[in-house]
Parts: sequence; C-alpha cells; structure tokens
Amino acid sequence: MEWGPRLRFSASPRTTEHFFREITPRLGNFVLYGSGDFHHLSALWLRRIREPLTLVSFDNHPDWDVRPPRWCCGSWINRALELPHVRHVAVWGCGNFECWWPHQLFGNRRAERAGILEVHPWVDNRPLKDRKRRGAILRSDWRQRFEAFARNLGGSNVYVTIDLDCLAPELAWTNWENGRFTLEDVRCGLETLRQHTRIVAGDLCGAYSKPTYARRKQRFASELDHPRIDFPSDETIRAANRAALAALWPALAQ
Repeated sequence: MEWGPRLRFSASPRTTEHFFREITPRLGNFVLYGSGDFHHLSALWLRRIREPLTLVSFDNHPDWDVRPPRWCCGSWINRALELPHVRHVAVWGCGNFECWWPHQLFGNRRAERAGILEVHPWVDNRPLKDRKRRGAILRSDWRQRFEAFARNLGGSNVYVTIDLDCLAPELAWTNWENGRFTLEDVRCGLETLRQHTRIVAGDLCGAYSKPTYARRKQRFASELDHPRIDFPSDETIRAANRAALAALWPALAQ
C-alpha cells in the first residue's frame, strides 16, 4: 500500500492507526523520513518509547495548532503532549508567523502557560516589545539559553526531532519556510544535549518532496496552508539536502 499520499499534511485517525500498526515492526530508535508534511508521524514514533522523557524539537514552526484535523503536521505537538510518558516539550528556532498575534490564538497557549510546552521563537527582526515574549531567543544568546535548558534537564531522557526547515535558506530545501539555524547550530545543540541528558531516540525529517495527495479536501487544505516558494533545480535541491543530512543524521543517531 502506498502510504505517502494518504498521510501527507493530514490523515484520518483510522488511517494513522493502520499505518502505525504496519510500520512499527520495521522501526529503530532513530527514524529518517520524508518531508515536513509528514512531521505528525513523530507523534507515532514517540509512542514506542515507554520511559518518561522530554521532547526537544528543532523546527521553524511550533506545530501547536489546536484546530482540526487531529492528525496534521501543524498540530502534532498536541498529540505528543497527550502521551503520558512525554513530560515536557520544547520547540527551538521558530521563525514563522504562528508564534505572534493574531495567529498565536490558534496555538496551544494553555500548555505553554502551564509550563509543559516551551516555544522559542527568534526575535532578532521583531519589534523590541516582542523580546519580552516567553521563550524569545536571539542569535547572540540562543546557545547560552539552550545550554541552561539542557543543564536543567538533569540527565533525564530526551527524544529529539529535527525538521530541516529549521535551517537557514539554501542550507536545506523544504516544502515550508526556512528558519535561521546553521548546520553547526543544530550540531552544537545535539552535542549540548548529549553532555547533559540521555538521547534515547529521535527522528529527522523535512527534505523537499513533490506533493501528492489521496483526497481532494486534503490537497485543498495543504495547498492553502503552504507558502509559495521559488524552487531551484532538482539537482540543487538534492545536493543541499544530502549535505544537510550528512551533517545532522550521524550527529543525531550516533
């Protein structure tokens, strides 16, 4: 069965569960998979870990939307928070509009206020007042903030998910807007986590792939939500993404 078109961007709970039952026997602790359009699958990968843990996400998007559909790449953080062994979630490197008024109204602010969800958006190019937002980070201080965050985890278990759209433009080509991390930034983040925590599992996704869909409603919602991007040649896309994977995958799955 070809799962890609059925799962891309969003999927029904029934389809999601069917896929999970079929794929689970083939999975390892670290999973490399496709476009960020499938990032909601990370909530499935998390199910296989039974011990209490913190989820750390490097992503240009908070993926915290509380609106339907339930299984969607823009809302999967909420599925992760429903798992009893996921004690805390932290998303680092958000640069898109979802963290700011009025779009943040659709985010899981309740979990953020409760302290079980941290969202760390870039504020370098934002008005000065935005630097007071909870979790706001700057290029000049994010590594120090991340070091303090990792140290406070006190050796606990961590699951790491990396979406390539967290990287700056041209370091990776994705189906979404790019963020601001460099490859060295993410590698440094992983090294910092290994110094202070135990990375028990993780995944890496986000590389561009040509969208194909199984349902008209799914296609409509996805095309409405996606940004318009002027993509280079297929060869340029593959070269950049291979370089990004070569730099990050060994650092994650070591």
